Amino acid sequence: MSLQYISDNLGQTTAVIIPIEEWNTIREKHPDLDAIEGELPQWQKKLIDSRLRIVEKSPERLRPIEELFDELNREDD
Repeated sequence: MSLQYISDNLGQTTAVIIPIEEWNTIREKHPDLDAIEGELPQWQKKLIDSRLRIVEKSPERLRPIEELFDELNREDD
């Protein structure tokens, strides 16, 4: 695969360009990628709705995102 990288004036990579043939192959293998361009796939909507219902019933289960990140970082150690 022949990739092209785009960098900003600080040298940080900001984008990657791949040949269209490769992109089409990736899209065939991962059809959910098309949803990125528009609306969420139905399975993601159902998952979000079910989680929102859980939070409505038990709002005490909500935690700040920072706590989740801290927990995940501890598991990596």
